Amino acid sequence: MLYDCGQWIRDLDRVSALLPELEELRGKSVLIAGASGLICSAVADILFRYNDLRGGSVQVYAAGRSPERMEARFGDLVRRPDFHFVFFDACAAEALPDVRADYIIHGASSAYPALYVREPVETMTSVFLGTKALLETAKSSGTRRLLMISTSEVYGQKQEDRAAREGEYGYIDLLNERNSYSVSKRAAETLCASYAAEYGVESVIVRPGHIYGPTAGRSDNRVSSAWAFTAARGEDIVMKSDGAQIRSYCYAPDCASAILKVLFRGEAGHAYNISNPDSIISIREMGEILAKAGGVRLKKETAGAEEKRGFNPMSNSSLESGSLEGLGWRGCFSAEEGLTHTVEILKEVYGTERSGA
Repeated sequence: MLYDCGQWIRDLDRVSALLPELEELRGKSVLIAGASGLICSAVADILFRYNDLRGGSVQVYAAGRSPERMEARFGDLVRRPDFHFVFFDACAAEALPDVRADYIIHGASSAYPALYVREPVETMTSVFLGTKALLETAKSSGTRRLLMISTSEVYGQKQEDRAAREGEYGYIDLLNERNSYSVSKRAAETLCASYAAEYGVESVIVRPGHIYGPTAGRSDNRVSSAWAFTAARGEDIVMKSDGAQIRSYCYAPDCASAILKVLFRGEAGHAYNISNPDSIISIREMGEILAKAGGVRLKKETAGAEEKRGFNPMSNSSLESGSLEGLGWRGCFSAEEGLTHTVEILKEVYGTERSGA
């Protein structure tokens, strides 16, 4: 189990040491929607570690559709007294009237590019209606603050080849189904602002770039996740572009610490990019680091037409991180360290088995 891995625990403790805000959660409750996912499961692990080390008594309400998936990710942690499974289907758009959470972290949505193309309707409805359901939950239960995890894709195509700043939005083709994710995230952000204006529901938004880490599921087909599992299995990595695209990569514990920092220090109604300046690299560079960590080769092949439909069209989707750093956040892990840790942890947790990357 991931939580039993020594390197993972050391990484959690490293970011937690820079989060005095955890004390503000002492004795509080947090509803985490999408708790078994790549990002939110790292948030949950930080909270469990805080409870274990400092007796924080934070009650974690892990919301999702599948208790089996929760157990697959958290193992014996699901039987802890501070772990509470809550059924939540983002597509059903039903509020959770029986949950009384002090804080809500909303990370439930489709996050795989292949799904955006194959299921654009479900992608849009899960993002928008799931956000509405959680805003209604916050409204009815007196939640102190809701944090929505958005995406860097809301920025669209930029005119200038530089990192995107909050408030700068480019073109998105509304009639391209690949954009079901980015358009619905834009709409969900506006919905948060609307609930604040009309009902006084306080919210704050984060926009992560490309997050990676051993918290990814083995069926995760995002490039960084798929390549990390491939390298951990000792197989050569296949790159199906020139790899020149620039991305803001961020190791999952760093992303989780940024979320908790913004939850308490972010200004209500504002959005914050999550980007580690030490991890803005090209896709090729990312692949080279993973290949080195796994002792394998990085090879190039031509992508098929169906594969290209799921590609992010932006050549540079890096993010400017000044607003986040202004809250006192700093990334702990460079791209090389975070990606190397990811492969090492995957090897320890999953071994070199060749099933489903």
